[in-house]
Amino acid sequence: MHVKVKKETIQEKLSKIQNIVEKKGIMPVLNHFLMEAEENSSYILATDLETAVKQPIEIEIFSPGKICIPARKFYEIVKELDDAIELKVMENWLLIQSGRTNFRLATLSADEFPVWPQIGQSTKISLSRDFLLTAIDKTLYAAGEADARYVLNGLLFHFKNLNDFRVVGTDGHRLALFKASLEGIGSVEEKKVILSKKSLAELRKFIVDSEEVVFEIGKTHVMFKMDSIVFLTRMIEGNYPDYEVVIPKHNDKVAIVDKKSMISSLKRVSVISKERQNAVKMDFSEDLVIISSSDPELGEAKDELTIDYQSTPIQIGFNARYLIEALSEISSDRAKITMSETDKAVYITDGEEKGLYKYESIVMPLRL
Repeated sequence: MHVKVKKETIQEKLSKIQNIVEKKGIMPVLNHFLMEAEENSSYILATDLETAVKQPIEIEIFSPGKICIPARKFYEIVKELDDAIELKVMENWLLIQSGRTNFRLATLSADEFPVWPQIGQSTKISLSRDFLLTAIDKTLYAAGEADARYVLNGLLFHFKNLNDFRVVGTDGHRLALFKASLEGIGSVEEKKVILSKKSLAELRKFIVDSEEVVFEIGKTHVMFKMDSIVFLTRMIEGNYPDYEVVIPKHNDKVAIVDKKSMISSLKRVSVISKERQNAVKMDFSEDLVIISSSDPELGEAKDELTIDYQSTPIQIGFNARYLIEALSEISSDRAKITMSETDKAVYITDGEEKGLYKYESIVMPLRL
């Protein structure tokens, strides 16, 4: 293989795969990406066996071929170069030349790279970039990080029935739900797909550059096609919790709050309690909420906000970070918070309905 590529072109492609390639692993080839140079079909491919991404790349080809290149070290080299980069494979070495600068980098045979999985028979659904990004952004924060219940470490994509699309994230302490209508997709039978938090965080990097995304659901994998980029990830196996049963239907205490003011107040007060579950106490009374925190070794903090609240007084505790993250995804200026008892789920949604979709969040209170 002997090719020439612009620095900006290869650097941008490499930056997007750095979190996909394995840093350490039992398979050295997973630290590498595959570059294949063929007339009219040149691309780079990276995988960690759960997720794989294939990106086309514009290169000048002197001699076609393919090779596995160490992803992180090659990226570090490319960032320091100034001119167009010439790449030439000699036996198991990649010769890198840019201007008067030369590198020689050890490579692996392309034959060692994992085979691209076949998705098989699939269901295809087209989504706009903004729609899919919104669905992910409004739910990803609530998914688990390293929960023993592995399904909680991902998002549930629930095609409930014709035109009813939902995305759910939960870690057992809070839940985020995105609901919208998918008009014009035709008849799609109910499907539930669980995708990992990591893979979706990586997918976002590729969605932003495309106008439309084709969501292709196979038996064990999901494929996202964005222009000429292909992103494939394995589904998480298992049964996702019944999220609908945890959404409170009869919370009788309703507070309408200014989103930005509430977030700012929570950030200020929680400075004292960051080492103790970010715990804050909220006292709701007529048109007022008092937010406070205390730590026996540090001190106390208290803030007051004027709100719209006409129900009976209630004192309730929260993990401030959970509440801040839930409020941050509210689209309107005001948030609606409904409560029932001090130990029951709190429901949060937009103070004003937007119409295109609905965002709902559930936060479990802390014991005071």
